[in-house]
Amino acid sequence: MRIVIGGASGFLGTALVARLEARGDEVVRLVRREASGPQESQWDPAAGTVDSSALEGADAIVNLGGVGIGDKRWDDDHKKAVLESRLAATGTLAKAVADLERKPGVFVSASAIGFYGNRGDETLTEESVAGPEDDFLVKVVTAWEEAALALVQVGVPLAFLRTGLVLGDGGVLGRMLLPFKLGLGGKMGDGQQWWSWISLEDQIRAVIHIIDNKLSGAFNLTAPNPARQVDFAKSLASALGRPAFLPTPAFALKAVLGSERAQALVFTSARVLPQALRASGFEFVHPKLSEAWPSVLDG
Repeated sequence: MRIVIGGASGFLGTALVARLEARGDEVVRLVRREASGPQESQWDPAAGTVDSSALEGADAIVNLGGVGIGDKRWDDDHKKAVLESRLAATGTLAKAVADLERKPGVFVSASAIGFYGNRGDETLTEESVAGPEDDFLVKVVTAWEEAALALVQVGVPLAFLRTGLVLGDGGVLGRMLLPFKLGLGGKMGDGQQWWSWISLEDQIRAVIHIIDNKLSGAFNLTAPNPARQVDFAKSLASALGRPAFLPTPAFALKAVLGSERAQALVFTSARVLPQALRASGFEFVHPKLSEAWPSVLDG
């Protein structure tokens, strides 16, 4: 297959490219710098430009572009960059694809379980409604998905990857590991918030499953067994052979991260299940945390 990827150099993109190339697919990376060979094509999402010839006739286009949500404190400038980078990348690709003569077999666009907002103990599936509009991440994710919806009108199968906490060598877990390795991990706040996670292995397998089967619609990319944060912490500490008794008060995390970012990334409770993914025939290799850690921590 010939697959074009925007955001190929990020945490998820790097792993996806490696897996696709390992199985023999031709991957074209969209890059902001000058292209260095036939497997790269230059684009500028902020300016709304992309070389349509790189997209023409692709079997799949995967859109993973966007400024990292947890990389900085959430001041107005960073929040603006988070939103606008996603809208620019998605809008640029969607417009270019809509104008192609030979359209892709499927357009796969990154999204996030931030779509659902803070929902306590409620069980959430793809049929659940979006969270409150005054929640920043709900606003970002709903606008992000809406930016690609025009593709449905031109007959391109459109899939949204509503991704949870991805466990792999990098990403959020990478920033979390050191304190746990030092025996300083534990519950955050009261620890009762639900964390919906997925191993990097299952994340990449799910994306490829969606590509290969040209699936459309929203897909929660989360394992079928979300965990309360306190149980997540105990499981990770046990896998590392460390204790997990040191709680982190909510006020301390809010002081370090900023109140809004801490609430969104640490204390939001979203008990999300992969209903659509499982209904499509996908089987997880790491359905439980205890099964995921050996691959995640040794990988």
